[in-house]
Amino acid sequence: MFMLLFQWLLYAIALVVVSRIVPGFTVQGLWPALIAALVIGLLNATVGFFLKIVTFPLSVVTLGIFLLVINALMIMLASSIVRGFHVRGFGPAFWGAVVLALLGMLIKALTKSDA
Repeated sequence: MFMLLFQWLLYAIALVVVSRIVPGFTVQGLWPALIAALVIGLLNATVGFFLKIVTFPLSVVTLGIFLLVINALMIMLASSIVRGFHVRGFGPAFWGAVVLALLGMLIKALTKSDA
C-alpha cells in the first residue's frame, strides 16, 4: 500500500516537472497535481484501455507512437475535469505525454521491487 501511495506522489511530482518543461501545460501546485495524477490514472485504466484495444492495429502500424496520441487525449480530458490543471491544446498535451512517459519509465525503474 505504501508503494502505491509513493508512486502516486512521484507521478504527481512528474506532472509538476512537466508543467515546468512543456509550455501550455500548467499545474497550480501539488494538490491539483495529486488529483490530476489520480484522474489520469483512472482514465487510462478505463477509457484509455478501451481506446488502446480498439486502435491496436493503428498502434502497430505507427510502432506505438499512436499510444502517445491516446495518452495526450486522456491528459486533455483530465485537464477539463481537474481544477488547477490546464493544458492548452493538443500540442502541449502530446509533448506532456511524451515527457510523462519518459518520467514514468524512470519512476517504474526507481520503485521496482524484488518481491
